[in-house]
Amino acid sequence: MIHVSLRSLLFFTLLLILLTACSRKEETTSPVLMRVDGREITLEQFRKEFSRAQPPGQKLSEEERKEMERAFLAQLIDRELALSEADRLGIVITPTELETAISETRSEYPQGAFETVLRERGTTLQEWSEGLQRNLLMEKIIAQTVYSRVSVSDEEIESYFAQSHAEFDRPDQVRARQIVVATEEEGKKVLGLLRQGEPFAEIARQSSMSPDSEEGGDLGFFARGEMPAEFDAVVFKLTPGRLSDLVKSEYGYHVFLVEEKRQAHQLNLDEARADIRQHLTHIKETSAHHQWLQDLRARASIEMNWELL
Repeated sequence: MIHVSLRSLLFFTLLLILLTACSRKEETTSPVLMRVDGREITLEQFRKEFSRAQPPGQKLSEEERKEMERAFLAQLIDRELALSEADRLGIVITPTELETAISETRSEYPQGAFETVLRERGTTLQEWSEGLQRNLLMEKIIAQTVYSRVSVSDEEIESYFAQSHAEFDRPDQVRARQIVVATEEEGKKVLGLLRQGEPFAEIARQSSMSPDSEEGGDLGFFARGEMPAEFDAVVFKLTPGRLSDLVKSEYGYHVFLVEEKRQAHQLNLDEARADIRQHLTHIKETSAHHQWLQDLRARASIEMNWELL
């Protein structure tokens, strides 16, 4: 099978810009690190963005830090090129689009938790919103000027299927849900509720500490070897609709529910078509995006003050 991710850009990125710091007597400015088509990034701005992009508590050697700074600087250049092109083409994010995105992001957090995250990141809602607006604008211009030109024909799909037939040998698979708790005592309580008929998905949302709890513990379909060995040893023996006993792993204590099983078989073209289209689209979009950035760089004015780094 083909495993693909079509995430063009990270939707929720806390890369923020603090343009200047002002005092009552005078305005102080940080030296300009780079200019991209007239768009300036100061040294202070770069350092703050780089710091906020790193995982909390991460310790880097001097060599690792310099290498990561260079990579991050290249990302900022690409960002400024895209934003400059959006300005040139008159592409904007409307207030309604921004407000919708803010609401959708905040709804993913329990009440008060989103504000806690911002405080831990040392930023404000206003600063985060500005960063989100830039990310939305980048998504929008890439979608309109790059991805909109990408298409995959039926002939390309059929050719790929013919040349990659072995990829479509699907092994035995199960679709299962899980609930993960920290202690055996919690696990026994959860198992008791489930055996009394409480809905598995609802208990998963309430009690599971696994990221899939938001989807009711749904792990989707998976084959042997794709999950930890402790999972495979249990779920492939369960019949659909049956609960497992408590299963201990390095992550905690699990309860599994198998919902469906698929026997191994060879996918035909119709069964594989959607996956192939997604796979080829991803390849073409990645290539088109890379070429688009190269074209922008070729005609852009980019100035760097390397001595500041």
